Amino acid sequence: MDVTFMSHIIEKKRRASVVTIPQEEYEAMVDSRLRYAYLRQIIEEDIFGPPPTRKSKEVVDAFRKTKRYSGAFLESLAKGLKRSSHFTA
Repeated sequence: MDVTFMSHIIEKKRRASVVTIPQEEYEAMVDSRLRYAYLRQIIEEDIFGPPPTRKSKEVVDAFRKTKRYSGAFLESLAKGLKRSSHFTA
């Protein structure tokens, strides 16, 4: 085979490995990949395992510390946990 022909094939193959796509499409692909990785991580965890604590007060206090939840929600949470057979007072 001719050396210039082979170098032409190699150069053509090298150029073929670079793909140009719009930025928006690239970001969508990255976002999709990150979501997939996140979901896979969640699925691999023991999602049906028991919570780390059985004390309802600890749970409500942890929610309260975030300062993201209203007082009404925290009261409802405490009431629901009190009804649960899993949690203790």
